[in-house]
Formats: sequence, structure tokens, C-alpha cells
Amino acid sequence: MTAKTSTASTAAETIKTVTHLAAALKAPRITEAAARLADHARDTGWTHEEYLAAVLEREVAARNASGAQLRIRAAGMPSIKTIEDFDFDHQPAARTPIHALASGAYLSEHRNVVLLGPPGTGKTHLATALGVTAARQGHRVLFATATDWVARLSEAHTRGRLPAELTRLRRYGLVIVDEVGYLPFEQDAANLFFQLVSSRYEHASLILTSNLPFSSWAGVFGDQVVAAAMIDRIVHHADVIALKGASYRLRERGIDTLPSIKAEQGSID
Repeated sequence: MTAKTSTASTAAETIKTVTHLAAALKAPRITEAAARLADHARDTGWTHEEYLAAVLEREVAARNASGAQLRIRAAGMPSIKTIEDFDFDHQPAARTPIHALASGAYLSEHRNVVLLGPPGTGKTHLATALGVTAARQGHRVLFATATDWVARLSEAHTRGRLPAELTRLRRYGLVIVDEVGYLPFEQDAANLFFQLVSSRYEHASLILTSNLPFSSWAGVFGDQVVAAAMIDRIVHHADVIALKGASYRLRERGIDTLPSIKAEQGSID
């Protein structure tokens, strides 16, 4: 047996051992990385430590990517949107604040994000994109419309589990509430929503989207006092971003605007 054949045989046996150990550790990607990097490591003269670090780095990167996909799927977002996909040419004023939020600093600071604007201006896209970004950064995220959140809290309240549910939700780094204001809330529903907002105040972040300016929220929640208290807690530590213009859905059909949009736009300004 030549020295070259002996070396190849030893390498093959070593890879078999690595495969067995990787399976025991439930880290199958180590096998692929070890085999793929072995020749390169020998050719370039890597130390054992450099080779080991390179193999483990690929396993960690793959696990992080897999974990991010699991968090994105568990978040319940209606579709996967990214910041890169958003057309900032139609919302140029949003470009700088959204890219700043993409760093994720607002999550560690337990700050909120509020996206206001007429229908079709990209509020849900941006809320979802920030949610996807947060999930990729390691944060647990949950997404639902305002009415769905109220239904969820109402069910927990009926079962006598509301405090426990609010505590559980506080463990999520980001809760996204879409479409605040599309439907008015009855008093009980408004109180439940207020409890969600209060439970997360200075503990964890919220992203909210609404087609209504804050001045119209009293009509949504049926009570000026409740609305004022809720807005106070939301905006105390928040980035409020106003989106303007016609619906992109209407633009695709060659329709400039709807009769109600100009009135709504003026009130948000």
C-alpha cells in the first residue's frame, strides 16, 4: 500500500467517525462540512483549530437559518415580505426610518412601531418585513389582525386564562397588530386590547398598523379615555411612520385614488 493510498484510507475512516459522531450530536451538517473542507484544509495548511472552527461555523450558520425559518412560520404572518422588496420610490419618507428599524435596536429597547396611512400604502408589507427581520435576528414574533387578537384574548378571558395568556405573549419579543381601526370595538373588546397594550408597555415591542390617525381612535375603541390611555402607552416609546399616497393596488389598475383617500390623507398630515 502506497503512502497516498494509506492517507486516503485514513481520511475515509476519519470521515466515517465524524459521520457517526455528528449523528450522535444530531448535527448532520457537520458531516457535509467536514468532508467538503477537509481537502481544502490540507491543501492550504490549516491548523486543526482552524479546520474545527470552520466546520462548526457552518453548522451554527445552518442552525440559525433553520431556526429563523421556524420562527417565521410560527409567527403566523400572511405572507413573507422583506424590506428589500418594498418600493420606497412611492414612500420615500419611510426609507430612512424603516432601514434604521431593520437593525433591531428597537426590540432590545422595547420600543414600538406605528405605521399609519390609507389602505394600500404598504403598512402590512412593512410590518411583515420588520417581523421577518426580527425572526431572522433571533426574536420570537406573532402576527394577527386587531380583531383576531381581540378574539384570542376574549377566548382566554372566557376560560379564566387572560393573565396567563398576557404573560405568555410578553415572552414574544415582537407582537404585530395589523388593521387597527378597520372595525370598531365594543367596550369589552376595547378593554381586552388595552390590556394587551398595557402588558407589553416597556416590556416588549408592538408593531401596529392603522388606516386612521390617532385622533380617530376614540371612535374605534368607543371611549375617548380608553383611546387616550392606549395611545399614550403606545407612542411613549415609539417610532410613528406616516405613509401617504394612493393605493398601490389601485395604481396597478390605473386608478389614481378613491374618494375617501384624500380626506384620510389630510387628517393624517
